[in-house]
Amino acid sequence: MTSVQVDKQHDGTDGAVGGGEGYQRGLGARQIQMIAIGGAIGTGLFLGAGKAIAKAGPSLILAYAIAGLVIFFIMRALGELLMYRPVSGSFSEYAREFIGPFAGFVTGWTYWLFWVVTGITEVTAAATYMTYWWDIPQWLSALVFTVVLYGANLISVKLFGELEFWFSMVKVTAIIGMILICAGILTIGFSDAADTATVANLWNDRGFFPHGIGSTLMTLQIVMFAFLAVELVGVTAGESKDPKTVLPKAINTVPWRIAVFYVGALVMILSVVPWSEFQPGVSPFVHAFEKMGLGIGAAIVNFVVLTAALSSCNSGMYSTGRMLRDLALNGQGPKAFTRLTKNGTPLLGTTFSAALMLVGVWINYVAPGKAFEYVVSFATISGMWAWIMILVCQIRYRAKANRGELPESTFKAPGAPWTSWFALLFIGMVIVMMGIDEGARVSLYCAPLWGLILGVSYLVLKARNPEGAAFVKRS
Repeated sequence: MTSVQVDKQHDGTDGAVGGGEGYQRGLGARQIQMIAIGGAIGTGLFLGAGKAIAKAGPSLILAYAIAGLVIFFIMRALGELLMYRPVSGSFSEYAREFIGPFAGFVTGWTYWLFWVVTGITEVTAAATYMTYWWDIPQWLSALVFTVVLYGANLISVKLFGELEFWFSMVKVTAIIGMILICAGILTIGFSDAADTATVANLWNDRGFFPHGIGSTLMTLQIVMFAFLAVELVGVTAGESKDPKTVLPKAINTVPWRIAVFYVGALVMILSVVPWSEFQPGVSPFVHAFEKMGLGIGAAIVNFVVLTAALSSCNSGMYSTGRMLRDLALNGQGPKAFTRLTKNGTPLLGTTFSAALMLVGVWINYVAPGKAFEYVVSFATISGMWAWIMILVCQIRYRAKANRGELPESTFKAPGAPWTSWFALLFIGMVIVMMGIDEGARVSLYCAPLWGLILGVSYLVLKARNPEGAAFVKRS
Protein backbone atom coordinates (compact mmCIF):
# COMPACT_ATOMS: atom_id res chain seq x y z
CA MET A 1 0.00 0.00 0.00
CA THR A 2 1.53 3.35 -1.01
CA SER A 3 1.36 6.47 1.12
CA VAL A 4 -1.19 7.93 -1.29
CA GLN A 5 -3.46 4.93 -0.82
CA VAL A 6 -3.07 5.08 2.93
CA ASP A 7 -3.83 8.80 2.99
CA LYS A 8 -7.03 8.12 1.06
CA GLN A 9 -7.92 5.37 3.49
CA HIS A 10 -7.38 7.74 6.41
CA ASP A 11 -9.93 10.29 5.29
CA GLY A 12 -11.04 11.23 8.78
CA THR A 13 -12.59 7.99 9.96
CA ASP A 14 -10.04 7.81 12.75
CA GLY A 15 -11.12 11.15 14.06
CA ALA A 16 -7.77 12.84 13.59
CA VAL A 17 -8.09 16.09 11.76
CA GLY A 18 -6.01 19.08 10.88
CA GLY A 19 -2.69 17.51 9.90
CA GLY A 20 -1.71 16.70 6.35
CA GLU A 21 -0.96 13.09 7.34
CA GLY A 22 -4.00 12.57 9.55
CA TYR A 23 -2.43 14.06 12.68
CA GLN A 24 -3.86 16.92 14.71
CA ARG A 25 -1.86 20.14 14.51
CA GLY A 26 -1.98 20.63 18.24
CA LEU A 27 1.57 21.82 19.02
CA GLY A 28 1.85 25.59 19.39
CA ALA A 29 4.87 27.88 19.25
CA ARG A 30 5.72 27.88 22.96
CA GLN A 31 5.41 24.09 23.13
CA ILE A 32 7.70 23.54 20.13
CA GLN A 33 10.22 25.98 21.57
CA MET A 34 10.34 24.16 24.90
CA ILE A 35 10.44 20.73 23.26
CA ALA A 36 13.45 21.95 21.26
CA ILE A 37 15.14 23.37 24.36
CA GLY A 38 14.26 20.48 26.64
CA GLY A 39 15.24 17.86 24.08
CA ALA A 40 18.90 18.73 24.58
CA ILE A 41 18.71 18.65 28.37
CA GLY A 42 18.55 15.09 29.57
CA THR A 43 20.41 12.13 30.98
CA GLY A 44 23.57 12.75 28.98
CA LEU A 45 24.12 16.07 30.76
CA PHE A 46 22.83 15.23 34.22
CA LEU A 47 24.20 11.69 34.64
CA GLY A 48 26.68 10.98 31.83
CA ALA A 49 28.67 14.16 32.51
CA GLY A 50 29.99 12.67 35.75
CA LYS A 51 31.93 9.98 33.88
CA ALA A 52 33.09 12.48 31.26
CA ILE A 53 34.40 14.92 33.90
CA ALA A 54 36.39 12.14 35.55
CA LYS A 55 37.94 11.26 32.16
CA ALA A 56 38.61 14.71 30.70
CA GLY A 57 38.54 17.19 33.59
CA PRO A 58 37.86 20.84 32.70
CA SER A 59 38.64 20.21 29.02
CA LEU A 60 35.19 18.64 28.80
CA ILE A 61 33.93 22.23 28.48
CA LEU A 62 35.80 22.59 25.18
CA ALA A 63 34.49 19.22 23.99
CA TYR A 64 30.91 20.34 24.59
CA ALA A 65 31.50 23.67 22.86
CA ILE A 66 32.98 22.13 19.68
CA ALA A 67 30.39 19.35 19.57
CA GLY A 68 27.69 21.96 20.12
CA LEU A 69 28.85 23.84 17.03
CA VAL A 70 28.60 20.62 15.02
CA ILE A 71 25.08 20.07 16.38
CA PHE A 72 24.13 23.55 15.19
CA PHE A 73 25.34 22.69 11.68
CA ILE A 74 23.22 19.51 11.79
CA MET A 75 20.13 21.36 13.00
CA ARG A 76 20.45 24.06 10.35
CA ALA A 77 20.77 21.34 7.72
CA LEU A 78 17.58 19.77 9.10
CA GLY A 79 15.91 23.17 9.15
CA GLU A 80 16.67 23.69 5.47
CA LEU A 81 15.03 20.36 4.65
CA LEU A 82 12.04 21.02 6.90
CA MET A 83 11.30 24.33 5.21
CA TYR A 84 11.54 22.62 1.83
CA ARG A 85 9.02 19.96 2.90
CA PRO A 86 7.77 19.69 6.53
CA VAL A 87 6.57 16.12 7.12
CA SER A 88 6.31 13.99 10.26
CA GLY A 89 8.66 11.34 8.88
CA SER A 90 11.34 14.03 8.68
CA PHE A 91 14.82 12.58 8.01
CA SER A 92 13.44 9.14 7.16
CA GLU A 93 11.26 10.71 4.49
CA TYR A 94 14.16 12.81 3.19
CA ALA A 95 16.39 9.73 3.03
CA ARG A 96 13.81 8.06 0.77
CA GLU A 97 13.70 11.08 -1.51
CA PHE A 98 17.36 11.99 -1.80
CA ILE A 99 19.11 8.64 -1.36
CA GLY A 100 16.52 5.93 -2.03
CA PRO A 101 13.75 3.82 -0.47
CA PHE A 102 16.24 1.48 1.20
CA ALA A 103 17.93 4.44 2.93
CA GLY A 104 14.53 5.59 4.17
CA PHE A 105 13.75 2.09 5.39
CA VAL A 106 17.05 1.85 7.28
CA THR A 107 16.77 5.37 8.71
CA GLY A 108 13.19 4.95 9.89
CA TRP A 109 13.75 1.64 11.63
CA THR A 110 17.13 2.71 13.05
CA TYR A 111 15.68 5.92 14.49
CA TRP A 112 12.83 3.92 15.96
CA LEU A 113 15.36 1.55 17.56
CA PHE A 114 17.36 4.53 18.80
CA TRP A 115 14.39 5.84 20.74
CA VAL A 116 13.53 2.40 22.11
CA VAL A 117 17.10 2.04 23.38
CA THR A 118 17.12 5.64 24.61
CA GLY A 119 13.87 4.99 26.44
CA ILE A 120 15.60 2.12 28.22
CA THR A 121 18.49 4.47 29.04
CA GLU A 122 16.24 7.18 30.43
CA VAL A 123 14.17 4.77 32.51
CA THR A 124 17.44 3.35 33.84
CA ALA A 125 18.59 6.84 34.82
CA ALA A 126 15.25 7.63 36.47
CA ALA A 127 15.44 4.42 38.48
CA THR A 128 18.98 5.37 39.55
CA TYR A 129 17.81 8.78 40.76
CA MET A 130 15.08 7.18 42.85
CA THR A 131 17.70 5.42 44.98
CA TYR A 132 18.77 8.88 46.22
CA TRP A 133 15.67 8.96 48.43
CA TRP A 134 14.61 5.34 48.86
CA ASP A 135 16.33 1.98 48.88
CA ILE A 136 14.04 0.33 46.34
CA PRO A 137 15.01 -2.04 43.50
CA GLN A 138 15.92 -0.24 40.29
CA TRP A 139 13.91 -2.68 38.21
CA LEU A 140 10.72 -1.85 40.13
CA SER A 141 11.10 1.88 39.55
CA ALA A 142 11.87 1.27 35.88
CA LEU A 143 8.72 -0.82 35.50
CA VAL A 144 6.47 1.78 37.13
CA PHE A 145 7.91 4.64 35.07
CA THR A 146 7.53 2.72 31.80
CA VAL A 147 3.88 1.92 32.48
CA VAL A 148 3.02 5.47 33.59
CA LEU A 149 4.69 7.13 30.60
CA TYR A 150 3.02 4.70 28.23
CA GLY A 151 -0.33 5.79 29.64
CA ALA A 152 0.60 9.45 29.23
CA ASN A 153 1.31 8.89 25.54
CA LEU A 154 -2.23 7.71 24.87
CA ILE A 155 -3.51 11.27 25.35
CA SER A 156 -3.85 13.94 22.66
CA VAL A 157 -0.78 15.54 21.13
CA LYS A 158 -1.84 18.90 22.57
CA LEU A 159 -1.69 17.54 26.11
CA PHE A 160 1.59 15.78 25.31
CA GLY A 161 3.00 19.16 24.22
CA GLU A 162 1.75 20.81 27.39
CA LEU A 163 3.36 18.15 29.59
CA GLU A 164 6.64 18.47 27.72
CA PHE A 165 6.44 22.25 28.07
CA TRP A 166 6.32 22.01 31.85
CA PHE A 167 8.88 19.20 32.00
CA SER A 168 11.28 21.40 30.05
CA MET A 169 10.43 24.46 32.11
CA VAL A 170 11.48 22.59 35.26
CA LYS A 171 14.80 21.60 33.69
CA VAL A 172 15.55 25.06 32.32
CA THR A 173 14.64 26.83 35.57
CA ALA A 174 16.77 24.46 37.62
CA ILE A 175 19.89 24.86 35.48
CA ILE A 176 19.60 28.64 35.41
CA GLY A 177 19.08 28.62 39.18
CA MET A 178 22.14 26.43 39.66
CA ILE A 179 24.24 28.75 37.50
CA LEU A 180 23.11 31.78 39.52
CA ILE A 181 23.88 30.03 42.83
CA CYS A 182 27.35 29.07 41.60
CA ALA A 183 27.90 32.65 40.44
CA GLY A 184 26.88 33.86 43.88
CA ILE A 185 29.35 31.51 45.56
CA LEU A 186 32.16 32.73 43.30
CA THR A 187 31.40 36.42 43.84
CA ILE A 188 29.81 36.76 47.28
CA GLY A 189 31.31 33.67 48.89
CA PHE A 190 28.46 31.97 50.71
CA SER A 191 28.06 28.21 51.38
CA ASP A 192 30.58 25.57 52.48
CA ALA A 193 32.26 25.57 49.07
CA ALA A 194 33.23 29.24 49.17
CA ASP A 195 36.74 28.60 50.59
CA THR A 196 37.85 26.55 47.58
CA ALA A 197 35.56 28.02 44.89
CA THR A 198 37.54 29.82 42.21
CA VAL A 199 37.66 29.99 38.42
CA ALA A 200 41.26 28.85 38.75
CA ASN A 201 39.90 25.36 39.48
CA LEU A 202 39.58 25.06 35.71
CA TRP A 203 43.35 24.84 35.31
CA ASN A 204 44.99 24.56 38.75
CA ASP A 205 44.84 20.76 39.06
CA ARG A 206 47.23 19.46 36.36
CA GLY A 207 46.03 22.01 33.82
CA PHE A 208 43.01 22.33 31.53
CA PHE A 209 43.80 18.94 29.94
CA PRO A 210 44.74 16.92 33.07
CA HIS A 211 44.73 13.57 31.25
CA GLY A 212 45.87 14.86 27.86
CA ILE A 213 44.01 15.72 24.67
CA GLY A 214 43.58 12.04 23.86
CA SER A 215 41.39 11.50 26.93
CA THR A 216 39.29 14.49 25.94
CA LEU A 217 38.72 13.02 22.49
CA MET A 218 37.68 9.74 24.06
CA THR A 219 34.80 11.51 25.83
CA LEU A 220 33.27 12.65 22.54
CA GLN A 221 30.84 9.72 22.39
CA ILE A 222 29.51 10.72 25.84
CA VAL A 223 29.31 14.35 24.72
CA MET A 224 27.46 13.48 21.52
CA PHE A 225 25.09 11.26 23.47
CA ALA A 226 24.16 14.30 25.55
CA PHE A 227 22.99 16.09 22.39
CA LEU A 228 20.94 13.21 21.04
CA ALA A 229 17.25 14.16 20.74
CA VAL A 230 17.83 17.71 19.51
CA GLU A 231 16.60 16.47 16.12
CA LEU A 232 13.26 15.46 17.68
CA VAL A 233 11.86 18.85 16.74
CA GLY A 234 11.87 17.62 13.12
CA VAL A 235 9.46 14.80 13.99
CA THR A 236 6.95 17.36 15.30
CA ALA A 237 6.65 19.02 11.87
CA GLY A 238 3.46 17.13 11.00
CA GLU A 239 1.76 18.24 14.22
CA SER A 240 2.94 21.85 14.48
CA LYS A 241 0.35 24.58 13.99
CA ASP A 242 2.68 26.77 11.93
CA PRO A 243 5.82 24.75 11.12
CA LYS A 244 7.34 27.22 8.65
CA THR A 245 7.39 29.92 11.33
CA VAL A 246 7.86 27.97 14.53
CA LEU A 247 10.55 25.46 13.52
CA PRO A 248 13.20 27.98 12.30
CA LYS A 249 12.84 29.94 15.55
CA ALA A 250 13.26 26.74 17.58
CA ILE A 251 16.33 25.67 15.60
CA ASN A 252 17.96 29.07 15.96
CA THR A 253 17.89 28.69 19.75
CA VAL A 254 20.47 25.88 19.51
CA PRO A 255 23.63 28.05 19.96
CA TRP A 256 22.50 29.90 23.06
CA ARG A 257 20.99 26.89 24.80
CA ILE A 258 24.21 24.93 24.29
CA ALA A 259 26.21 27.92 25.51
CA VAL A 260 24.07 28.32 28.65
CA PHE A 261 22.96 24.82 29.58
CA TYR A 262 26.15 22.92 28.74
CA VAL A 263 29.16 25.22 28.55
CA GLY A 264 27.89 27.74 31.10
CA ALA A 265 26.70 25.12 33.57
CA LEU A 266 29.97 23.14 33.42
CA VAL A 267 32.10 26.27 33.79
CA MET A 268 30.22 27.18 36.95
CA ILE A 269 30.16 23.68 38.46
CA LEU A 270 33.86 23.01 37.80
CA SER A 271 34.78 26.42 39.20
CA VAL A 272 32.94 25.78 42.45
CA VAL A 273 33.91 22.11 42.84
CA PRO A 274 37.34 20.81 41.65
CA TRP A 275 36.95 18.35 38.80
CA SER A 276 38.85 15.58 40.59
CA GLU A 277 36.03 15.22 43.13
CA PHE A 278 33.48 14.02 40.58
CA GLN A 279 32.90 10.29 40.13
CA PRO A 280 31.40 8.25 37.26
CA GLY A 281 27.77 7.29 37.81
CA VAL A 282 27.11 10.20 40.19
CA SER A 283 25.25 13.25 38.90
CA PRO A 284 27.70 16.20 38.96
CA PHE A 285 24.79 18.52 39.73
CA VAL A 286 23.75 16.61 42.83
CA HIS A 287 27.36 16.26 44.00
CA ALA A 288 27.98 19.98 43.52
CA PHE A 289 25.10 20.95 45.78
CA GLU A 290 26.15 18.43 48.42
CA LYS A 291 29.63 19.92 48.33
CA MET A 292 28.12 23.36 48.86
CA GLY A 293 26.40 22.10 52.00
CA LEU A 294 22.98 22.70 50.46
CA GLY A 295 21.34 19.37 51.25
CA ILE A 296 17.90 20.48 50.14
CA GLY A 297 19.45 21.83 46.95
CA ALA A 298 20.80 18.38 46.12
CA ALA A 299 17.35 16.87 46.69
CA ILE A 300 15.80 19.46 44.39
CA VAL A 301 18.38 18.82 41.68
CA ASN A 302 17.82 15.10 41.99
CA PHE A 303 14.12 15.69 41.40
CA VAL A 304 14.93 17.84 38.37
CA VAL A 305 17.20 15.24 36.81
CA LEU A 306 14.52 12.64 37.48
CA THR A 307 12.11 14.89 35.57
CA ALA A 308 14.66 15.25 32.76
CA ALA A 309 14.99 11.50 32.35
CA LEU A 310 11.23 10.93 32.38
CA SER A 311 10.74 13.78 29.91
CA SER A 312 13.22 12.23 27.46
CA CYS A 313 11.58 8.83 27.79
CA ASN A 314 8.19 10.44 27.21
CA SER A 315 9.52 12.10 24.05
CA GLY A 316 10.91 8.75 22.96
CA MET A 317 7.52 7.09 23.19
CA TYR A 318 6.06 9.98 21.20
CA SER A 319 8.71 9.65 18.49
CA THR A 320 8.62 5.86 18.12
CA GLY A 321 4.89 5.79 17.46
CA ARG A 322 5.20 8.46 14.76
CA MET A 323 8.20 6.83 13.12
CA LEU A 324 6.49 3.43 12.94
CA ARG A 325 3.44 5.06 11.37
CA ASP A 326 5.59 6.85 8.80
CA LEU A 327 7.16 3.52 7.85
CA ALA A 328 3.73 1.92 7.59
CA LEU A 329 2.41 4.77 5.45
CA ASN A 330 5.20 4.05 2.98
CA GLY A 331 4.54 0.33 2.94
CA GLN A 332 7.72 -0.35 4.93
CA GLY A 333 6.04 -1.44 8.14
CA PRO A 334 2.93 -3.33 9.27
CA LYS A 335 -0.29 -1.71 8.01
CA ALA A 336 -1.76 -1.81 11.51
CA PHE A 337 0.64 0.96 12.55
CA THR A 338 -1.13 3.43 10.23
CA ARG A 339 -4.23 3.55 12.42
CA LEU A 340 -4.80 6.56 14.64
CA THR A 341 -7.01 6.92 17.69
CA LYS A 342 -9.80 9.49 17.89
CA ASN A 343 -7.29 11.82 19.53
CA GLY A 344 -4.83 11.46 16.65
CA THR A 345 -2.25 9.27 18.41
CA PRO A 346 -0.65 6.16 16.84
CA LEU A 347 -1.82 3.69 19.48
CA LEU A 348 -0.39 0.42 18.13
CA GLY A 349 3.02 1.85 17.28
CA THR A 350 3.36 3.42 20.71
CA THR A 351 2.17 0.23 22.42
CA PHE A 352 4.64 -1.94 20.50
CA SER A 353 7.53 0.41 21.34
CA ALA A 354 6.61 0.66 25.01
CA ALA A 355 6.48 -3.13 25.25
CA LEU A 356 10.06 -3.35 23.96
CA MET A 357 11.16 -0.66 26.42
CA LEU A 358 10.28 -3.12 29.16
CA VAL A 359 13.62 -4.73 28.26
CA GLY A 360 15.03 -1.91 30.37
CA VAL A 361 13.27 -3.36 33.37
CA TRP A 362 15.04 -6.69 32.80
CA ILE A 363 18.44 -4.96 32.39
CA ASN A 364 17.90 -3.14 35.67
CA TYR A 365 17.02 -6.45 37.31
CA VAL A 366 20.04 -8.48 36.15
CA ALA A 367 22.70 -5.73 36.16
CA PRO A 368 21.56 -2.54 37.93
CA GLY A 369 25.08 -1.16 38.27
CA LYS A 370 25.97 -1.48 34.57
CA ALA A 371 22.59 -0.82 32.92
CA PHE A 372 23.28 2.77 31.87
CA GLU A 373 26.71 1.93 30.46
CA TYR A 374 25.36 -1.03 28.46
CA VAL A 375 22.83 0.96 26.48
CA VAL A 376 24.41 4.40 26.11
CA SER A 377 26.97 3.41 23.46
CA PHE A 378 24.44 1.69 21.19
CA ALA A 379 22.05 4.64 21.54
CA THR A 380 24.85 6.94 20.42
CA ILE A 381 25.72 5.09 17.20
CA SER A 382 22.08 4.59 16.19
CA GLY A 383 21.21 8.21 16.93
CA MET A 384 24.17 9.48 14.94
CA TRP A 385 22.91 7.57 11.92
CA ALA A 386 19.96 9.99 11.78
CA TRP A 387 22.39 12.92 11.85
CA ILE A 388 24.42 11.40 9.02
CA MET A 389 21.27 11.02 6.92
CA ILE A 390 20.23 14.62 7.64
CA LEU A 391 23.58 15.93 6.46
CA VAL A 392 23.79 13.75 3.34
CA CYS A 393 20.22 14.63 2.36
CA GLN A 394 20.86 18.34 2.87
CA ILE A 395 23.96 18.18 0.65
CA ARG A 396 22.00 16.41 -2.10
CA TYR A 397 19.00 18.71 -1.72
CA ARG A 398 21.17 21.84 -1.96
CA ALA A 399 22.83 20.51 -5.11
CA LYS A 400 19.43 19.90 -6.75
CA ALA A 401 18.09 23.26 -5.62
CA ASN A 402 21.16 25.02 -7.04
CA ARG A 403 20.52 23.30 -10.36
CA GLY A 404 16.91 24.49 -10.32
CA GLU A 405 15.51 20.96 -10.06
CA LEU A 406 13.81 21.69 -6.70
CA PRO A 407 12.51 24.87 -5.07
CA GLU A 408 14.95 26.60 -2.74
CA SER A 409 14.36 26.42 1.00
CA THR A 410 13.35 29.59 2.84
CA PHE A 411 15.74 28.66 5.67
CA LYS A 412 19.12 27.93 4.12
CA ALA A 413 21.90 26.47 6.24
CA PRO A 414 24.74 29.03 6.46
CA GLY A 415 28.02 27.86 5.02
CA ALA A 416 26.49 24.72 3.54
CA PRO A 417 27.45 22.34 2.04
CA TRP A 418 30.91 22.85 3.63
CA THR A 419 29.50 22.96 7.16
CA SER A 420 27.63 19.72 6.46
CA TRP A 421 30.82 18.05 5.20
CA PHE A 422 32.66 19.24 8.33
CA ALA A 423 29.91 17.79 10.54
CA LEU A 424 30.13 14.46 8.69
CA LEU A 425 33.89 14.32 9.24
CA PHE A 426 33.43 15.11 12.92
CA ILE A 427 30.87 12.31 13.33
CA GLY A 428 33.29 9.99 11.55
CA MET A 429 35.99 10.90 14.08
CA VAL A 430 33.59 10.17 16.96
CA ILE A 431 32.86 6.72 15.49
CA VAL A 432 36.61 6.04 15.27
CA MET A 433 36.97 7.06 18.93
CA MET A 434 34.18 4.64 19.81
CA GLY A 435 36.09 1.88 18.05
CA ILE A 436 39.19 2.64 20.13
CA ASP A 437 37.23 2.75 23.40
CA GLU A 438 36.82 -0.82 24.63
CA GLY A 439 33.66 0.03 26.56
CA ALA A 440 31.95 1.66 23.57
CA ARG A 441 33.16 -0.82 20.98
CA VAL A 442 30.18 -3.11 21.57
CA SER A 443 27.92 -0.66 19.73
CA LEU A 444 30.04 -1.00 16.60
CA TYR A 445 29.73 -4.78 16.85
CA CYS A 446 25.95 -4.46 17.07
CA ALA A 447 25.68 -2.06 14.11
CA PRO A 448 26.62 -4.61 11.38
CA LEU A 449 24.24 -7.14 12.90
CA TRP A 450 21.43 -4.58 12.85
CA GLY A 451 22.35 -3.68 9.27
CA LEU A 452 22.19 -7.35 8.24
CA ILE A 453 18.74 -7.71 9.84
CA LEU A 454 17.51 -4.62 7.99
CA GLY A 455 19.02 -5.78 4.69
CA VAL A 456 17.31 -9.17 4.84
CA SER A 457 14.05 -7.56 5.97
CA TYR A 458 14.14 -5.15 3.04
CA LEU A 459 14.64 -7.96 0.54
CA VAL A 460 11.62 -9.75 2.00
CA LEU A 461 9.63 -6.51 1.87
CA LYS A 462 10.62 -5.89 -1.74
CA ALA A 463 9.51 -9.39 -2.73
CA ARG A 464 6.17 -9.22 -0.92
CA ASN A 465 5.32 -5.54 -1.41
CA PRO A 466 7.15 -3.87 -4.33
CA GLU A 467 5.36 -0.60 -3.61
CA GLY A 468 7.22 -0.43 -0.30
CA ALA A 469 10.47 -0.21 -2.26
CA ALA A 470 9.24 2.75 -4.30
CA PHE A 471 9.32 6.40 -3.22
CA VAL A 472 6.03 8.32 -3.30
CA LYS A 473 6.38 11.96 -2.31
CA ARG A 474 4.05 13.05 0.49
CA SER A 475 3.14 16.69 0.96
